[in-house]
Amino acid sequence: MNRHQVQKQFGANAARYVSSKVHAQGASLDAMVRLAAPQPHWLALDVAPGGGHSALAIAQHVRLVAAVDITFPMLQAARQFTRQQGQENIFWVQGDGGRLPFEDDRFDLVTCRVALHHFPDQSGAIADWARCLKPGGYLVLVDNVGPEDQAANDYINAFEKRRDPSHGRVHSPTLLIHFIEDAGLTLLSADALRKPMLFHPWMERMSVPRNDRAVLTQMLWESAGAARAFLNPKGKDDGTTFDLQEGLFLARKPER
Repeated sequence: MNRHQVQKQFGANAARYVSSKVHAQGASLDAMVRLAAPQPHWLALDVAPGGGHSALAIAQHVRLVAAVDITFPMLQAARQFTRQQGQENIFWVQGDGGRLPFEDDRFDLVTCRVALHHFPDQSGAIADWARCLKPGGYLVLVDNVGPEDQAANDYINAFEKRRDPSHGRVHSPTLLIHFIEDAGLTLLSADALRKPMLFHPWMERMSVPRNDRAVLTQMLWESAGAARAFLNPKGKDDGTTFDLQEGLFLARKPER
């Protein structure tokens, strides 16, 4: 996966992510704010804000939010959306969320919601977020996770990659915890949420071509074993649903 693919894929579909109910609502958005416990004097950083929903949710509770995204059309759409909601304490920065353009020990809170799986170096990105946290600052990471079983994990990633060529990789919760702790952060909590998805809107958000839709349908219904248990497909036609899972991780940078 390369950064140009991410810019191309998400730049072309920015408006869909602003209007997506999965991203605008969802249990993980409320959980992210609850875990962060943001304070009015805090300076927060939201990495890869997508449609702006996580930056908006945090900005309502802190002094200022920096929102960093590599895709300029996505930043434009998110900025327009949050300003329409009357939220003016967010400043928008085009930049690489894995190599942040900020000094060390800058932020009280770093959040990233459902984006890390697109990063080419996920461990390195988390380490850079830790660098930018103040001692005692918090990281709240929400991202799609895959099964612990390696074969099932490979199947889920192939399924996601067919839908979105910019998809990098979803990892197991165990491996993400390893990345967090390797970055020098102390894990405070880890949880997982099952996320039911409508199959056809999931494909439409990324403008999946007809041939690939047919392949995805086949992959969904022919999944087996741990992959089938993970995807949990149900229904038929326009009512088809399946499951993804999100991991929610809260960590803290040790005081010096």
